[in-house]
Amino acid sequence: MLGGFVTRAPTSSCVTSAVTAMASGTALIYDEEMTTHKLLWSDPICDIEVPERLSSSYEQLKRYHLVERCVHVPAREGSDEEILLVHSLEHLEVAKSTQTMNEEELKRVSGNYDAFFFHPNTYRCAKLAVGATLQLVDAVMSGKVCNGMALVRPPGHHSQRNAANGFCLFNNVAIAAEYVKLKYGLQRILIVDWDVHHGQGTQYIFAEDPSVLYFSWHRYEHQEFWPSLKESDYDAVGLGKGKGFNINLPWNKVGMGNSDYLSAFFHVLLPMAFEFDPELVLVSSGYDSGIGDPEGQMNATPEVFAHLTHFLMQLANGKLCVILEGGYHLKSLSESVCMTVKTLLGDPVPQITGEMAPCLSAVESIQNVRAAHKPYWKWLMYEETSFLQNLSTRSHLQKEANPNPSTELESKITNDDETVKVEKFLELHMRNILFPVPPIRTATTINSKGSAHLLPVPVHLVKEMDKTEIKTLVSGFYADLVKEDKTLLSLGNMLAILDKILKKEVRNGIAESPTPSVSVAVTVRHSVRFGFQRVLCIFVGDMQVMPDTEDGKTLIIHICEKEQSGKTSCKHYISLNWKEDAEGNDFFSAVLGFILPVAYSYQPNLTVIAVGPNRSLGTSGISLLFALLQGLAESRIFAVIEDTEINLMQSVAKALAGASTPHFGAYVPPTQEKVNKIKVLRDQFQQAWKMLQCSVTDKISRN
Repeated sequence: MLGGFVTRAPTSSCVTSAVTAMASGTALIYDEEMTTHKLLWSDPICDIEVPERLSSSYEQLKRYHLVERCVHVPAREGSDEEILLVHSLEHLEVAKSTQTMNEEELKRVSGNYDAFFFHPNTYRCAKLAVGATLQLVDAVMSGKVCNGMALVRPPGHHSQRNAANGFCLFNNVAIAAEYVKLKYGLQRILIVDWDVHHGQGTQYIFAEDPSVLYFSWHRYEHQEFWPSLKESDYDAVGLGKGKGFNINLPWNKVGMGNSDYLSAFFHVLLPMAFEFDPELVLVSSGYDSGIGDPEGQMNATPEVFAHLTHFLMQLANGKLCVILEGGYHLKSLSESVCMTVKTLLGDPVPQITGEMAPCLSAVESIQNVRAAHKPYWKWLMYEETSFLQNLSTRSHLQKEANPNPSTELESKITNDDETVKVEKFLELHMRNILFPVPPIRTATTINSKGSAHLLPVPVHLVKEMDKTEIKTLVSGFYADLVKEDKTLLSLGNMLAILDKILKKEVRNGIAESPTPSVSVAVTVRHSVRFGFQRVLCIFVGDMQVMPDTEDGKTLIIHICEKEQSGKTSCKHYISLNWKEDAEGNDFFSAVLGFILPVAYSYQPNLTVIAVGPNRSLGTSGISLLFALLQGLAESRIFAVIEDTEINLMQSVAKALAGASTPHFGAYVPPTQEKVNKIKVLRDQFQQAWKMLQCSVTDKISRN
């Protein structure tokens, strides 16, 4: 589609040597005035859109001490001129006229729209929501901050050019997209809409616009769920020049969870996003797609939004603006907002919970989206895709009428009970997944070569382990692995860093070694002795792979140009033969289509990436690995790099320290041979690692 990646230059405001330093790089916009928009009469459809949606989210951010770590950016009112970038003058004038109306008049004009209510201060709040969104994009585009979140009401993604709709008056995100095109000359903007409702307003506005790639997943249930539009289905791909730039992923059943959302990113959104190469990412961030929400009825837990945010931070030089849309279970909403902001600040991503296997209905939807978009995207050119007509959920479609309308009170009591249950669950769940942030982000050692000072970002220096201590340790546990003195001596710097990672004093580290394969073998054994049950090892280059994988405590992915003699791929040892394209980075397809799904299926406690001689990947491909895999193992990554690779060490240090989004190189679509290679591996391993499933044949073949 649109080839060529922009060079991702370091931004000074994003540089960090410790986790907390990134606070200066994240904007948070909140104005209490936006809580004055409220419903003045009884309306069972609209009564869930309450001011507490904002205030409870902000209070929870304060409880987690996240507000004080963010850059405060004041809200402002959006101007008429800015609102008219998207909306008609007639729509603007109707909104203005409501400021002086009494309750009866407000109720009457609200009745002209689907699921919307006016309050005398609604117009003012909606202008603040627009202005807050634009303040955020200005802060990000000007380099004042790396990224940020705007807590706004009323939301915007249902609002159309000439109509309020679904709690939305002005389309905040759509206005922001038009605004940055005009003010900053942007040509590629990605809008990710993870609200549980389809943002049909945004779709209509950009349907013919190839400069905006719009992605929405949404509860659909074969057009039975609001807004119940045919054009919310997977086959609505855009119009005219905009064909291929509108991506709808319909959820045809409730109960979608973390693995379904991650699968949608791995197999649909992220490949398209990297090919599109956006200059800015805007998120229509609705949390009604989270657990406990009465609208969505989905099962995704708050930490999944940390993972989704982490992935989006790798795009557009890290320029990411998150704007609140829906979310109606206050506890679920506020915890999910906090997970998003923590990730924007650069905190480690919590371990994802739940079984890592997408459900059949999710896989069906993913397959249909891929088939619908095959004509428009290079990464899908050689993929075997076909449409599914007989979906598993069609036979289950049945709308049950309330058998007794008089039991509305009983229904409310049941819903209230469910709300309390979810609140209790989330209290316990958040205690289980949250953990103290290691005080040091990235560490390396002071060694005789003194190469640490050549690293381009502030990295904490750890003193090497004493040589006597190393010899005692090696003779006791690793004598069968360590045969040479030079290897023995190099373990001093490696084990010093590793111990700090295992003790959670340091989040990640980088060590140089004359024999990376031996160093990794010692790393794995040392980590398992420490109590880690699942270690993911990725080897890049020609080297002897030594760790034992039979007990399942190690999963090895070996990326090399040719098959290694004497090694046969199995569940816990996978050989990926790949040589990066000389013209740019075609490794995206391997990382997104295979390595990430396998890694997320495995859910490691520690990720080790070793780079040895004759590597078949360039610096850009290796940087991509490090950037995306930081979502796993509470962001614990240990890099072991051959000691001749100082330039690579600099790039890896930059990726680990979060100094800036790494430069991943120019996007190159994979050749047919490479697409087939990934397909063969996917077919071979999707029974063991279920996140690989992206078509129904994958799903059925394992049952």
